Amino acid sequence: MNDSVALDPVDLDILRLLQNDARTTYRDLAAEVGVAASTCLDRVARLRRAGVILGHQLRLDPAKLGRGLQALLMVQVRPHRRELVGPFVERIRALSESRAVFHLTGPDDYLVHVAVSDTADLQRLVIDEFTSRREVARVETRLIFQQWDCGPLLPPAVG
Repeated sequence: MNDSVALDPVDLDILRLLQNDARTTYRDLAAEVGVAASTCLDRVARLRRAGVILGHQLRLDPAKLGRGLQALLMVQVRPHRRELVGPFVERIRALSESRAVFHLTGPDDYLVHVAVSDTADLQRLVIDEFTSRREVARVETRLIFQQWDCGPLLPPAVG
């Protein structure tokens, strides 16, 4: 199934610029891509409606907020049935420690990125919020020593 959206070169230029600075004004964006500001506004609105632009995010530093320890939890849910999966995912997403949840193939069903204050907090989270749940069969924990952001989704314009 292909969910991609047809994008022309101007759309791609707009996305390249916004992915690097989502606070760029429409006037500056329009000047950079060579269209009228109203045209740029219409194109960005269309890209939002099409689901290409998902929103804007404010990124916070977990360590500066007292959550300097990050970990990846590999979670196995048994039985892996829809009536358990939905509530499990929503419960994990509601935890303030959860940063991201991935549904996987293979021996682990979920990968959960968490940020906590220290190892005691991590232990509390694993025991109280994961292994205490009846459907959780296993949790493996991996500490994150360092994390890097990767490049933009769209490569720089060629030319």
